[in-house]
Amino acid sequence: MQYRTLGRTGIQVGEIGMGCEGYAGKSDAQVKELLDIMEAAGANCLDCYVTDPEIRDKLGRALAGRREKFIIQGHICAAWKDGQYKRTRDLEEVRSSYADLLSRLGTDYIDIGMIHYVDAMADWETVRTGGVMDYALELKKQGVIRCIGLSSHNPEVALAAAESGNVDVIMFSVNPCYDLQPASEDCNTLWAEQAYEKDLLNMDPQRQALYETCQRLGVAITVMKAFGGGDLLSDKGPAGKALTPFQCLHYALTRPAVACVMSGARSAEDLKASLAYEDSSPEERDYAAALAAFPKISWKGHCMYCGHCAPCPKGIDVAAVTKFLNLCKAQGQIPETVREHYAALPHKAGECVQCGSCEGRCPFSVGAVENMRQAAELFGA
Repeated sequence: MQYRTLGRTGIQVGEIGMGCEGYAGKSDAQVKELLDIMEAAGANCLDCYVTDPEIRDKLGRALAGRREKFIIQGHICAAWKDGQYKRTRDLEEVRSSYADLLSRLGTDYIDIGMIHYVDAMADWETVRTGGVMDYALELKKQGVIRCIGLSSHNPEVALAAAESGNVDVIMFSVNPCYDLQPASEDCNTLWAEQAYEKDLLNMDPQRQALYETCQRLGVAITVMKAFGGGDLLSDKGPAGKALTPFQCLHYALTRPAVACVMSGARSAEDLKASLAYEDSSPEERDYAAALAAFPKISWKGHCMYCGHCAPCPKGIDVAAVTKFLNLCKAQGQIPETVREHYAALPHKAGECVQCGSCEGRCPFSVGAVENMRQAAELFGA
């Protein structure tokens, strides 16, 4: 398992984690098996928005004796009421449900206190000013949570949360189809057929800004819906052509600021299939040719950080230089952290001889030579 740092928190997480879909309808033995598979693979990050007391109890029993081996992303504002799940901003319900989560999981702390499902700007304001954020800050101060997260499908909300200074982790829906869609307060538009009826060109600017801002600020992203609920794995999906699970996972893991992809595994076999990414070949992971061949979608001129531009005869990491250049363009200045990362590169953009070999290999027709010129001018090397 490859581990990544969860942004400015310093927490180390395996790049493949597990969502909580797989716990529903499972026996104690089956829930334990899922955690056994994760532990054996070195996967340590698991999401828990589930509110069903029975499922929380089963997960708690499966965690017994090995709590410290896992990084738990436990959701604040997800409650169980009248026998069903409820998203809530009522502080009494919020506090009661989180105390229940801690008790049933048999732990006195949660690693990532994830404020649950904020897709509207008005709801973000409610969370920010209506007591929920104060409660999360209180939990963090007390050591009940190690850091604060927020889950959203809306890049406008996620960007506001990342820039607030209080949110350390964003749980966000990341895949090559959703990345084309503009911000919406209704997440159902992300998988609506009509959203993909017309030709789509390049990544939505707000989503690009979100990834680059999170990278700059040290706000980590944990990924949900990397497979688009399975739609991206079918030729009948929104792109008109199927991707493989490895391609979807690799796409998400190559976005700036992404630390972990939560696999929506519904069975032990699903989980093992996602964890097999760690042993997959570069050819199996490569999504560039597949994206370039999508009949309905074009990323022409947009760097996807896929690495097809390599190798450079001068040893320049063209994709990394382009990412640092884009981060600076998004900010309108050179952030100190970006300057330091650029300075650490063994070969700088100024060494480019404009041979064009990188552009000849790029599936997306990116003007890499011009990017190197701009980077050399910007960074002075």
